[in-house]
Amino acid sequence: MDGGPRGTGVGWRTGIAAVLDDLDGLGFHEVIAESLHPGAVPGSLRRRPVVVHGVRLSPGSPDGVAPDRVAHLAACAEATGAVLVSEHIAFTRAGGIETGHLLPLPRTREALDVLAANVARTRAELAVPLALEPIAALFDWPDDEFDEAGFLHRLHDRTGAPLLLDVANVHVNAVNRGRDPRAEIDALLAGLPPGAVAYCHVAGSAVHDGLLHDTHTDPVPGAVLDLLAHTVAQLPGPPAVMLERDGRYPPAARLRAELDAVAAAAGHRPPLPAGGPR
Repeated sequence: MDGGPRGTGVGWRTGIAAVLDDLDGLGFHEVIAESLHPGAVPGSLRRRPVVVHGVRLSPGSPDGVAPDRVAHLAACAEATGAVLVSEHIAFTRAGGIETGHLLPLPRTREALDVLAANVARTRAELAVPLALEPIAALFDWPDDEFDEAGFLHRLHDRTGAPLLLDVANVHVNAVNRGRDPRAEIDALLAGLPPGAVAYCHVAGSAVHDGLLHDTHTDPVPGAVLDLLAHTVAQLPGPPAVMLERDGRYPPAARLRAELDAVAAAAGHRPPLPAGGPR
């Protein structure tokens, strides 16, 4: 996607902000909109291109997107000079009740209508594109009319919105359903035009109660790095890729090593010098 993020990035979090300030060669940061005050943008977020990433917009809500949340996304994008805004193909609110979680949409024509209308409403207030991320979901609705690839293809046809392809989510969903993650990636990308993938996420996961969970607190497993390399091979060129970490942050040297591994799988130059602390 023209004008979007480039290279290897990492999610900007206050817990590792000082470490990130000392790292060289990162392509971009992604910042959680709900953790940001547009009037008080940290200086370190102005050093690199920024993607504003929302988690509470609830674009799948039949009652529509809340105007104040759309306005907040727009204000954050303007304050940071963001190159892109992204949100989840999910709902967090229904019937006026906040769930506190990203919940999957039923893959139906009716849900597509709701999602397309809410995406259009949000994009009308943004000065930059809006990318949409399929989530890691522990269940599917029984009345699904499409598989995930079919649903995402129809969503792109309806909205033209680029995709934030979370490779770790694809891996988790496939493992929990007994499917081949590579086949899932192939089916998804086969129905999208060139340039439809804005960027990718990778993250760690762990097994709890017999299911694989997308944790963002564990190291990126080799299986996800291999799936990222497979994904890159299906695209016209290496996409921007971002490492998500949301707690249990590793020491700086280990974070650098993890970013080097992500860059290698993505076909990027390593963003940071190999080895220990400088």
